[in-house]
Amino acid sequence: MSSNPRACLFGLSGLTLTADERAFFMESQPLGFILFARNIESPGQVSALVDSLRACAGRNDAPVLIDQEGGRVARLKPPHWHRLPAAAAVAALPPDEAEEASWLVGRLIAADVGSLGIDVACAPVLDVLQPDVATDVIGDRSYGNDPASVAKLGRAMADGLFAGGVLPVAKHIPGHGRAQLDSHHDLPRVNAPLDALERTDFAPFRALNNLPIGMTAHIVFEAIDPDLPATQSPRLIDDVIRGWMGFDRFLLSDDVCMQALTGSISERTAKAVSAGCDAVLHCNGELAEMQEVAAAAPILTGVSWERWQRIERPAVQSFDIAEGEARLAALVPQT
Repeated sequence: MSSNPRACLFGLSGLTLTADERAFFMESQPLGFILFARNIESPGQVSALVDSLRACAGRNDAPVLIDQEGGRVARLKPPHWHRLPAAAAVAALPPDEAEEASWLVGRLIAADVGSLGIDVACAPVLDVLQPDVATDVIGDRSYGNDPASVAKLGRAMADGLFAGGVLPVAKHIPGHGRAQLDSHHDLPRVNAPLDALERTDFAPFRALNNLPIGMTAHIVFEAIDPDLPATQSPRLIDDVIRGWMGFDRFLLSDDVCMQALTGSISERTAKAVSAGCDAVLHCNGELAEMQEVAAAAPILTGVSWERWQRIERPAVQSFDIAEGEARLAALVPQT
């Protein structure tokens, strides 16, 4: 068996690994894993689950991801973990306070996830909201409609995550803010001209092109490739993400289970990898589907493996959690 992992990351079905999941993960050797609310009950249970996942992978540094943005997208919830404000609430503050609050959200997320052994938070959301045309799937998850502000607040949140020893993920590259449909259920199509996309939707990702991981959007941008969503479009990945944006970091597909994509799970996986995604994400924990992904996803080698190996694991910086909580509560009072 290759010593390199496979170019995929998997969810799982419940609070503990089933025997079949354990055997499958040991055999398939995915790059890493992602947790959802169905996998979370208590701090001790999550920590044990994270340890068992890494044991299956046979790598202590196998990444474990979680969607933890603040606001409504939070898999870790009270009473064990922080309730944190959404991006829109942070962006509503005066600029300096917004930047501080965004850093604090990132740092407190890092404190929560890092205490469990989770080392990747799928945030910040860098989507520039176009409220007149967009579905509410992004909504208050966005820092707003000003690309410079989105970039600045996204950078602050990423820096907060880094300071807590957690890797950020820039999402949803090249931009989900104009989508009129929810890509969990349908394929959005964006018909804005390229120059408008470069000025707005794409700009924060270019500004933050040194973040270690990017997550693609399942959206068709008709000005670039009218036939394929970004996740599966060689033209968009080569010309826009790798080219115009200058993003030469690790590119992870959004969940290939989402209904914006068509074809079998194995076809969705193969198309994403052949288009230029370094690895694919499969989230629903369905074992039969994961077996399809594993059959279609290659071993991580070449430039994709180099991109992964280039990621520097951030050191945890000293931080008084109670002081951070109090300062954030003063900046962004929550009901």
